[in-house]
Amino acid sequence: MRCRLPLTTCALFAGLLLSPASSIAQTSSSSYKVLASEERPFNVKAVKSLIKKGDKAASSRNYKKAKNHYDEARIVSRQLLSFYRDLSGAFRGLDARIPREMDSKSLDAATALADVNLRLAALFRRQNQPEMAVPVLVEVVRLMTPAKPQGNKAYQGLIELGFAETPYAAGR
Repeated sequence: MRCRLPLTTCALFAGLLLSPASSIAQTSSSSYKVLASEERPFNVKAVKSLIKKGDKAASSRNYKKAKNHYDEARIVSRQLLSFYRDLSGAFRGLDARIPREMDSKSLDAATALADVNLRLAALFRRQNQPEMAVPVLVEVVRLMTPAKPQGNKAYQGLIELGFAETPYAAGR
């Protein structure tokens, strides 16, 4: 019985020395946090990258390609916004750190969505499709409120289009 503990310790130690190191180590940093990279379009950085691609296409007057990039950015940012809000709600009252993080990420996703919506509305206006710009601008006002710069800009766009008439003076 006395040698059972030293034998067990030696066996474990020998097993650790003889086993490949990769089985002991955690996953490599290249595969860890896969969704945090810009290559995977499921984070706010990737949404901003899609917006830049859309801007580039719009500046070269390739409106169809620009719209495709903007639409993809809108889809991803909406999904992110929804998931961040869901996670925030799930952890409320359990661990305050997680809702704070998710709320911060949710705000980033909402801001990215507002930015891409403003660009898409401008694209519709350039293509003489103001009726397509209205719902996008209304979504920006709803997301950001008229007190924020994006919401105020969207409301100004609605006034310019003739959809709204009363100016919002508090934002100035």
